Amino acid sequence: MFELLKLNKTVDFLKHARVISLISLLLMAASVASLATRGINWGLDFTGGTVVEIVYSEAKDTSELRKAVEAQGVEGVIVQHFGAATDLIVRVPPKAGKGNEMVSRIESAARSLESGAVIKRVEFVGPQVGKELAEQGGLAVLTAIICILAYVAFRFEWRLALGAVAALVHDVIVTLGVFSVFFLEFDLTVLAAVLAVVGYSLNDTIVVFDRVRENFRKMRKGTPEHVVNTSVTQTMSRTIITTGTTLFVVIALFVQGGSMIHGFATALLLGIGFGTFSSIYVASYASIKLGLTREHMMPVVIEKEGADQESLLP
Repeated sequence: MFELLKLNKTVDFLKHARVISLISLLLMAASVASLATRGINWGLDFTGGTVVEIVYSEAKDTSELRKAVEAQGVEGVIVQHFGAATDLIVRVPPKAGKGNEMVSRIESAARSLESGAVIKRVEFVGPQVGKELAEQGGLAVLTAIICILAYVAFRFEWRLALGAVAALVHDVIVTLGVFSVFFLEFDLTVLAAVLAVVGYSLNDTIVVFDRVRENFRKMRKGTPEHVVNTSVTQTMSRTIITTGTTLFVVIALFVQGGSMIHGFATALLLGIGFGTFSSIYVASYASIKLGLTREHMMPVVIEKEGADQESLLP
């Protein structure tokens, strides 16, 4: 790849675009199916309720702790491992009981399995707050996509705008699909990561589209596919550097950031990967399929009033 870039040779990125686009459609379909059937593992920020994180000195089975908590009269609990096998989280719906009394029962249940169990954190969010956060979060993503559609249509061309929005929708849906398939917890930090992914993906797409517009005006005999391949090749060095440095930081957060931002780092990793991929095989290819040509990229010539009469003067 780097040798081709140094020699200024055009890489045929769209050679297998049809097959890759079908794979993207399958990924989106699988994500939508998972979201419709399994749903999302909403975090405490959205559902409301209580979360108690318990740390043991030895690995514990989730079923043991669940039975111990239910024996204390707390119903509807969800017990999950959180990172290590010794770290467990008990999630309780808001209707299960009063906060302080319920936490005391969970603490008693946890220490019935091991007297040295440590209650690492306790969080409580009311159900009404969670509902409002879910609604506002969805509106934030939708508003961002609509504004991006208007911006790209105004700056470039509506076919490119639809391609950019298709790429953004692809990135968001597939990222949410991965969270649904693996039932990863979706909290406010993950929502922030999804919004960051929207901006990151758009930035990469705009860089490619800017070069596409420039090359359409320079390469008068090139086909749309050749112009897009040339544009992506010319911007690939920038993409590799930007994506590489960003991934370096995000991977460090994913590995060493701790449990509190694990979901945030996971969403960013997925979004950056899908965002870089979609800039080529979703945004650009969709624009070509919508009929993008050189004429659409040429600036509109506005004739001055009286120009014809002036040209007839002796």
